[in-house]
Amino acid sequence: MTLVRRLVPASLTARLVATVVLLVALVGLLVSGLTTAALSNRLEGQLDKQVSDTHDRDVHALQSGMPIGGSFPGPDGPDIRDARSQGEGTLTAYVTPTASAGLIRTGRGDTQQLTDAQLSQLGALPETRQPIGKEIAGLGDYRFLVSTVDGVTLVTGVPSQQLEETITSVVVWGGGFTLLAVAVAGGIAIVVVRRQLRPLREVARTAHEVAGLPLETGEVGMTARVPATLTDERTEVGQVGSALNVLLGHMESSLDARHRSEQQVRQFVADASHELRTPLATIQGYAELGLRPDADPERVLHVLDKVQAESRRMTSLVEDLLLLARLDAGRPLAREDVDLTHLVLEAVGDARVVAPDHRWKLDLGDEAVVVPGDAQRLHQVLANLLTNARRHTPAGTTVTVSAWRSASGATVAVHDDGPGVPADLQPTLFERFTRGDSSRTRDSGGAGLGLSLAHAIAVAHGGTLTCLSAPGSTTFSLTLPV
Repeated sequence: MTLVRRLVPASLTARLVATVVLLVALVGLLVSGLTTAALSNRLEGQLDKQVSDTHDRDVHALQSGMPIGGSFPGPDGPDIRDARSQGEGTLTAYVTPTASAGLIRTGRGDTQQLTDAQLSQLGALPETRQPIGKEIAGLGDYRFLVSTVDGVTLVTGVPSQQLEETITSVVVWGGGFTLLAVAVAGGIAIVVVRRQLRPLREVARTAHEVAGLPLETGEVGMTARVPATLTDERTEVGQVGSALNVLLGHMESSLDARHRSEQQVRQFVADASHELRTPLATIQGYAELGLRPDADPERVLHVLDKVQAESRRMTSLVEDLLLLARLDAGRPLAREDVDLTHLVLEAVGDARVVAPDHRWKLDLGDEAVVVPGDAQRLHQVLANLLTNARRHTPAGTTVTVSAWRSASGATVAVHDDGPGVPADLQPTLFERFTRGDSSRTRDSGGAGLGLSLAHAIAVAHGGTLTCLSAPGSTTFSLTLPV
């Protein structure tokens, strides 16, 4: 098996050319063999007919007492000293118990007498009804017919040397033409196969070009593509080129997503460092203040209140990160009947206390909207949406919260008439660490986890969270299955 693999060409061009050459050689040999066989059968039939016709005439002459081949009967048997009626090279002989004679016409009416040894070989031939082949010493190959008439064994033969020479010539010429056809087919196949495989080499060149790009880290950008002329899916090469372009497109998307993830991780490290550094610095400062020898009890209580507040901020950030990690790991949430109408009332009530300068409105139906899910996490989603509306809209903005149930599921919508979400921010609105303001001031909000956390909780419930925003109208819609 290893030897066979070594003998088989590795190149597709070489394999195709070798296949074409082999097929042409096989077809040439098959045609040459069939032609030779047909010609041999035809010539042999003609030769056998010539033997039969000559033998029939001699048998008829012998039976009627007429000359054999222009000869006259002798006292001990036919006298065949002449052969004017025979074809050139024709052999005629007779053998009796008392005498035997034979001759061959050599051309122009001349004859050649057979030797005793040759007559002995002829006399040993069996009587036949069909011509047989036999080699006679000094004469070569002949086709013979042998009959016994009135005690005389009559032998008629026609040389088959010309037939053999003709067949040999046909074989030689056929082999020569086959070799010529193989050489021509090989040359044409090399040109045609290389031309036909040129598009495939273009596709391979594109793949090698992409493989040479530094894809380990960083932004890759637009990679090479197979030309549109080589992506016609009606052809095999076009199918490969089209599939490669699709693959390159997916690869670019994955690499871009990886780059964005890397950037988000870097941004998260910076944001988390800032968010944690501020409360830690505050805690450290107040702790040093509380440890001063001249600190009175009232100041110590104030210090402890500040330390507790900053600790809560740190705890909230860490809990959000842990929740996202659990949702990413696919850990199931609690499943119980949750009254969304009640959650909306609670969330809006809390928002009115925290932001009294906003106008908070409710649009609820008469019947409660109940869905299966985790009440605590769904309350967190609503709280995050209302907090987002409060932080990113000016005072006096009207925020309307609606809840209804339809055949497709239950929906909670949070609408505001504020300035809207910037267009460049909308595609990444639900990604982690996305903030409307890239600066890290406390006024700009938290670490950018609120909406991403709300989206992850919605997905974990089998629902969706979408945003439709334009200046003067922004709506976040939470849809959950019922």
